[in-house]
Amino acid sequence: MEKLNPWYVTGLVEGEGTFAVSFSLRRRLTVGIETRPSFSISQNEANLELLKRVHAYFGCGAIRYSRADRTYKYEVRSVRDIMKRIIPHFRRYPLQGAKARDFEKFARICEMVHRNLHLNRRHLREIIEIAYSMNPAGKRRHRKGDLLRVLGEDKG
Repeated sequence: MEKLNPWYVTGLVEGEGTFAVSFSLRRRLTVGIETRPSFSISQNEANLELLKRVHAYFGCGAIRYSRADRTYKYEVRSVRDIMKRIIPHFRRYPLQGAKARDFEKFARICEMVHRNLHLNRRHLREIIEIAYSMNPAGKRRHRKGDLLRVLGEDKG
């Protein structure tokens, strides 16, 4: 299998990739909210081999089938892998379009999570604010105000 051109990978992500940060309510956590950054690329079954090549290129993550939209997703959820493999790729081969802004916000959040700042209410509030300024059309399980209420930051 021929190795993918790094600029091709960046272009593929520009069109088909997502940098996302999701949140789950977790009472057992001191701050009450779990922060989960993820990087993914979605393709239909006809391009499953391409996703396998992307997986080999980055050397981390996994491919899964999504019943919700009947696509395959290459996904990296490990903050360590994101910091070590995903972010350095896009620093070296930068995105050129609108997704570059989301990447910069994502990279900032991942750095904060990597430094365990998401375990501090003040920093988690900042992470939530940044995350909700990304992917404006994206689906969210929780409204920003609900998360901020959990942190005791928003009484509204």
